[in-house]
Amino acid sequence: MGALLICGKTIQAQQKKAQYDFSLLRQNDQVRIPRETSKSVYQKLKDLPLGEKSRISFGGSYRFQTEGFINEQFSSAVDQNDVWFLNRFQLHSHLKVGNQLEVFAELNSSVIGSKQNLSPVDKDELSVNQFFIRYHFNNRWSALIGRENMRLGSGRLVDIREGPNVRLSFDMVKLDYTDPNTELSAFYAVPVQPESGIFDNAALDFDTESLAGLYWTQTWHSAMRTDAYLLYKDEKNKTWNAGTADDQRVSLGFRHFGSWKELSYNNEFVFQTGSFGDQNISAWTASFNVELPSKLFGENAVVGIKTEAISGDTDASDNRLNTFDGLYPRGAYFGRVARIGPSNLFDVHPYIDTFVGPLSLEVDYVAFWRLSRQDGVYGPPLNLQYPAVNEQRFIGHQLGTIVGLEMNAFVNLELETNVIFPGDFLKDSGLGDTLFHAVFTAELKF
Repeated sequence: MGALLICGKTIQAQQKKAQYDFSLLRQNDQVRIPRETSKSVYQKLKDLPLGEKSRISFGGSYRFQTEGFINEQFSSAVDQNDVWFLNRFQLHSHLKVGNQLEVFAELNSSVIGSKQNLSPVDKDELSVNQFFIRYHFNNRWSALIGRENMRLGSGRLVDIREGPNVRLSFDMVKLDYTDPNTELSAFYAVPVQPESGIFDNAALDFDTESLAGLYWTQTWHSAMRTDAYLLYKDEKNKTWNAGTADDQRVSLGFRHFGSWKELSYNNEFVFQTGSFGDQNISAWTASFNVELPSKLFGENAVVGIKTEAISGDTDASDNRLNTFDGLYPRGAYFGRVARIGPSNLFDVHPYIDTFVGPLSLEVDYVAFWRLSRQDGVYGPPLNLQYPAVNEQRFIGHQLGTIVGLEMNAFVNLELETNVIFPGDFLKDSGLGDTLFHAVFTAELKF
């Protein structure tokens, strides 16, 4: 940890005239280095000319996390000894040839220590996280082919899965159109199924699942934007509370976001249709999020509330499936505790965010209910966590805090804690013990 902080401070001391805006997707980094001044070795790696019209840059990140639970499955009878340590290294290069051609490559190494029961998103010793070629036909049209992390809109249905140790990648082809007010994307993508070894992730695994889509973002004026989209997912042997079968569904979505006076809003509606085995799909979700600035908790504080209704199956014996599929949502949908996912759910989620210099604080509370008593409770990867074994609706209360410290442009520290108090549904399922969770994160970007 000390070496990480020293490294970040050393880089910062050398780069006072340069500006670094590191993005979540590193291909979107905004790095500005004055070309008329002498450059350090680090600055040369960030902006290295190759002839008159081509440039290449190098960078990466290291993320360390330590995470632990008490009563991870709401039961004190389960082994309580797991505290694990996660390390994720990423290195990338970005080649730009004139104004037309880009080549981006990123290697990933995600390893974990001390955890006994690994999930697929915990460990991937060495893999190609991203490798794609993008060709710009002009200043509006471009095409991409290769492997990429993908985030659509708010990340509600398709996100890069930043919370877990292994990010989500897609092998894909994509066509993009962009002008000052309009963004359009059409794509066909195959999600990469992570394996734990070295370069053992299969490419173009059509036998498991695929995703195709059209996504349109429109800026109507400076304070109002909309997203409209159509996504088609084909997944083999999907398990819901109603059973296991091939799931082929279309998602039609609309998002309305922006601001009105001091109020910020982000609302989204999705309807799904298709087939699940011999059943027809009819599922939906509606999400509302509003924020207001507040001086009660600091000059830069906001108070917000989220609420969403997400359909669940109403009758497992009929020929209609009502369980909503969140597709590829954030791995930490309601925090890194990652116990509840976006299917068969109603939740109310008030929160407070405040900032004091480089220090940030978020406090939030979530109350969860099953929307349908006939469907179970799902995890963030949309696996059936707790089957529908009783008639209770209330799942539980969750109280969380996140304290963050931005040391500089390169180093960030964060401590997240969560407590979940089981409700009647979990208690009547034999899971009545309070869950405690904490995770500390230190990340260096360069």
